[in-house]
Amino acid sequence: MKHVRHFTPSLFLSLVHICLVQANYAPYFFDNGARSTNGNMALLSLSEDTPVGTHVYTLNGTDPEGDPVTYDLTYEAGSKRYFSVDKNLGNVTLIEELDREKEDEIEVIVSISDGLSTVSEKVRILVMDANDESPEFINTPYIVEVPENTPSSSSIFKIEAVDKDTGSGGSITYFLQNIHANKFTIDRHSGVLRIKTGVTLDYEKSRTHFAVVVAKDGGGKLRGDNKVFSATTTVTINVEDVQDTPPMFIGTPYYGYVYEDTLAGSEVLTVVALDGDRGKPNSIHYCIVNGSEGSFEIGNTTGAISVVKSPNQLKKEVYELKVQASEVSQEGDISEHTFAMVTIRVVDLNNHPPTFYGENGPQNRFELTMYEHPPEGEILRGLKITVNDSDQGANAKFNLRLVGPGGIFRVVPQTVLNEAQVTIIVENSAAIDYEKFKVLTFKLLAIEVNTPEKFSSTADIVIRLLDTNDNVPKFSSDYYIARIPENSPGGSNVVAVTATDPDSGLWGEIKYSIYGTGADLFLIHPSTGIIYTQPWAVLDAEVNSKYNFYVKAEDTDGKYSLAEVFITVLDVNDHSPEFNENIQEKTMIIGSPVKIEAIDQDAEEPNNIVDYSIMQADPANVFDIDQSTGEIKLKSYIRSLDIIHNITKNKDCIWSLVVQAKDRGSPSFSTTAVLKIDITEETLHKGPMAAFLMQTKDNPMKALGVLAGVMGIMVLITIMISTAMFWRNKRSNKIMPVRRIIKKRQTPPPRAVRMEWLKFKRPSNAAEKFVVEDDVKSLHNENSNNNIQVPPMPPSAPLPPPPPAPAPRSDAPGWRVPTVSGSLTPKHIIKPPKKKGHSSTHNALVSELKMRFEKRNAAIGEPHI
Repeated sequence: MKHVRHFTPSLFLSLVHICLVQANYAPYFFDNGARSTNGNMALLSLSEDTPVGTHVYTLNGTDPEGDPVTYDLTYEAGSKRYFSVDKNLGNVTLIEELDREKEDEIEVIVSISDGLSTVSEKVRILVMDANDESPEFINTPYIVEVPENTPSSSSIFKIEAVDKDTGSGGSITYFLQNIHANKFTIDRHSGVLRIKTGVTLDYEKSRTHFAVVVAKDGGGKLRGDNKVFSATTTVTINVEDVQDTPPMFIGTPYYGYVYEDTLAGSEVLTVVALDGDRGKPNSIHYCIVNGSEGSFEIGNTTGAISVVKSPNQLKKEVYELKVQASEVSQEGDISEHTFAMVTIRVVDLNNHPPTFYGENGPQNRFELTMYEHPPEGEILRGLKITVNDSDQGANAKFNLRLVGPGGIFRVVPQTVLNEAQVTIIVENSAAIDYEKFKVLTFKLLAIEVNTPEKFSSTADIVIRLLDTNDNVPKFSSDYYIARIPENSPGGSNVVAVTATDPDSGLWGEIKYSIYGTGADLFLIHPSTGIIYTQPWAVLDAEVNSKYNFYVKAEDTDGKYSLAEVFITVLDVNDHSPEFNENIQEKTMIIGSPVKIEAIDQDAEEPNNIVDYSIMQADPANVFDIDQSTGEIKLKSYIRSLDIIHNITKNKDCIWSLVVQAKDRGSPSFSTTAVLKIDITEETLHKGPMAAFLMQTKDNPMKALGVLAGVMGIMVLITIMISTAMFWRNKRSNKIMPVRRIIKKRQTPPPRAVRMEWLKFKRPSNAAEKFVVEDDVKSLHNENSNNNIQVPPMPPSAPLPPPPPAPAPRSDAPGWRVPTVSGSLTPKHIIKPPKKKGHSSTHNALVSELKMRFEKRNAAIGEPHI
């Protein structure tokens, strides 16, 4: 114990302090036994799967003086720190993962201190096992060499696996996967691999086997759960070959032939045998056991069988040789053997080919003449053919077949032995066609079947066909399409139809004819098939542009076929455009176009498409015309008569234009006409309203504002009248009939005032050119536009007397389109004006004025043009 001197002013206090220190007692741990969770950690055991961060123990002790104590853990130098401790509470926590297989005991120095004295103890903490390891196979890979003659149930290998765990977790059992399909078994405890009882290995069937071994531990607790671990490995068993299989002949059965020209000592055939043990095969020794009768011998090592006698010395036709093949070991010992039978046939020399014969001996060409399409199954009786082979036995057997166009004839018989009569039968009558083949040529082939030489011979079969009328004339097309211009003269060629009949002679001659409702204007040449128009025929596409009829091709026996002919008459530009007769005079209101129209009677475009143009006008810069529609309008800068007066001195505002209508045909035709156009403006009766409308025609918003004000005043007057009538009825306690109110409102103003306002005057400015016309009937506009046209009144002409109001006509004649050739002088046609209404704002005002002065002006008429 270390004493520290304190130099203080008071010696008494120092002495008291020294006495107290000398009287202090050391702290100590409680020893609560091995199963306790607090104390001095003596005999503490922990499972290796304890999670890091777990509170595993509580250090507990005391100080005799009752002073507070602190705890600490220390380790020896180089040791791993597995635990940490709370210095005040003594709670010990695991801070490093435990592994029993690496360290099964941990030494820790625990200490307790009261601040003055420290007591330390070394304790050992046992690490308990948990099943956290899997079995591991050692000395892998496993490859085993096993001879194929190893007895069943024999042990062939020992598999070994280890598990680092203790107890049941470290115990291992073995078993095989796919035990039923396996040829092996394994001892579950020792791991000894054996051949399954009753099973033998065969190198010739399978040279390699695979056994999948599973090693499984006994299971144990891991983090609270029962765990079982396993591992697998594959054992490769290679089967070693041993001499346990006899030799085998290859290519059996064996047949050989000895011909009459074979020389003694010639090889007939070779037999081949192999050792059944392919891993380490032995050599083979051959010998003839019996059956040769001294006529044949065999090479001991080659297996080649030879004839030792000439063929004429051989007494038997067939020899059956029994040949033995034996294995010879490396030591020269003969062990396993096997047998094979060899059949050798002695045959005569095949030196005669098949030969064809006719009625007069050998013949190699046969001819026949017949009509086409004979009945199927008919025999060609004109052909008398015999075939013969003078050899005997198999050498005299041969096949017959026809070489040529297939499927037409068949030959009977097909297989012949020695000699036969040859018959040729019709198989396909349709193919025997004179138009396809006038001559059919075949090769009759006889070829031996089972001889090595395959001798053969041939004969030519020539069949000449005679024609029959078996074909119908056939057109080159089912229909013919032709086009002919409408101005073609009579007798013009239209189209040529063509039909063919492959029959010969008169049967192939064709005669053409036409019929049908559309054939009246056409003729056909009976032999050439040329279709042409009747001499008197006149074609007109505008009348009929489509014709169709049938054409017939017929041979001398009356067999025929039909085709359809479609003829289109092509339009030719043979019509000039024709103006409507009403174009001679037009009245144009400034701002509205007038329209001319010409019609071309041609049937097709572009012959009937008309373009319009102005040929001549004076002045030339007043009018424009739409090339397609024929609408004529003033230049865009001409908006009033004043502008026109500035352009020309013609105060009447009437011009004559030369207009042209020209079609788009080739060559093109055109028509011109003289058109008179009277230009005017819409007119109203002179007065303040007309002046106002003229002043505001370029400012429509101002006119709309005035109109809205007038309407507001009218609505206000209506409300005042209604209010007055309501109070009047209320005072009289009855409702006045409506007819009395209407009667009071229909009182007309004095006639004199109206007449004075409607007097015509010479217009002095542009605003006064509008004149109100109150005819009950709407005026008809000759130009079919939507503006009422009123011609201006001459300045000095008196007001004409009012004519009777004309009755409206609903049956006005329609426009006719006459043909105009050259220059057409327009006529003045007087027509009643057409009914049109006003669509603009000032026209609506005029209509309102007309309603107010309807009775007064009903008798006032309008002068007609």
